[in-house]
Amino acid sequence: MKDANLSILITGGAGFIGSNLSKALLKRGAHVRILDNFSPQVHAHPALPAELAGSVELMKGDVRDRDLMKRALSGVHSVVHFAAETGTGQSMYEIERYFSVNVQGTATMLDILQNDDCGNSLRSIVLASSRAIYGEGAYRCESHGIVFPDQRSKELVLKGHFEPTCPDCGQSVRLAKTAENAPCKPASFYGLTKQIQEQSILMFAKTRGINGFGLRYQNVYGPGQSLKNPYTGILAIFSNLARQNQPIDVYEDGLESRDFIYIDDVVEATVRSIFHAGDFVGALNVGTGVAVSVKEIAETIKQYLGSQSTIKTTGAFRDGDIRHNVADTALLNQVLQFTPQVSFPQGLAHFMDWVREQEPEDRTAYHRSLNELMARGLMSKALAQ
Repeated sequence: MKDANLSILITGGAGFIGSNLSKALLKRGAHVRILDNFSPQVHAHPALPAELAGSVELMKGDVRDRDLMKRALSGVHSVVHFAAETGTGQSMYEIERYFSVNVQGTATMLDILQNDDCGNSLRSIVLASSRAIYGEGAYRCESHGIVFPDQRSKELVLKGHFEPTCPDCGQSVRLAKTAENAPCKPASFYGLTKQIQEQSILMFAKTRGINGFGLRYQNVYGPGQSLKNPYTGILAIFSNLARQNQPIDVYEDGLESRDFIYIDDVVEATVRSIFHAGDFVGALNVGTGVAVSVKEIAETIKQYLGSQSTIKTTGAFRDGDIRHNVADTALLNQVLQFTPQVSFPQGLAHFMDWVREQEPEDRTAYHRSLNELMARGLMSKALAQ
């Protein structure tokens, strides 16, 4: 089937990744249908970006609305499922909402595809999964080789023991790249809901004999991401604080690290999954394989923006957070013949150039989000010292 004849549904398609993916698919001549509820926490305005308006078919509503979802799925050849509640911290107390949207919304979609005629044309399904399903992921122990530590003890972390330890001998371990065959040990309710989403979608794809991809995105960033949401996106959060010369509080000792993947590379990997010519059902890491410390990120953003912000490592610990993550991307290259092209320094420069042109968001939103965690006992009181 030619790209011009391909009809693709993107749930949550008006968001950061979805809107960029839509642009790429339109360039290939595909018909793009977007279903989005325009959540105020993420969307500053309840409308599509100007460059998409009139070029895509838009359906406004909730993925849990069965009648709407049935119409959205009618006649599509591929589904890209982005619609979800995101963010670690908020998931630890908005538990019912996260399960309702992420798990029930996915179940509703799969039930319609399985039992209604609108699923007859489906050729592939792609999920925006998450590295959060790994929990701490892979480390190397001198005595036991590659190990997968359990969730860190809050008691030990609050005493300053931030690094995970070997689950077999309790000794110190070194960070290793996490491959797709690592066990799923999510540390947050968000991660757990993404695990259930992924397993459900891949089971459905295998049963139906269609392609199914669980794209385990690492930390996605780039121009156009939400600067409004105080719960997700460390680059956006630090940028907002730095532009307003507010203090930047860095959790733990600042040496925790993340694998950041630029939006253009995420879109390319997703497009290749949609148009994959072979047969594949499984998970793929979408990252760079390079870890960057949170303290380094804060310092670099401050320097880029010429900010007067002070950077303080607080020792604070947020329930559900992991210490490190870095992806093994060998399978991504093997299956999709793709290696991310944008290094973190390059991508961060593009992002910061864009940030400079944006209006600062609510200066109190981030601190309100921290107070919510503190009030529920989900963050160390060290943050208030």
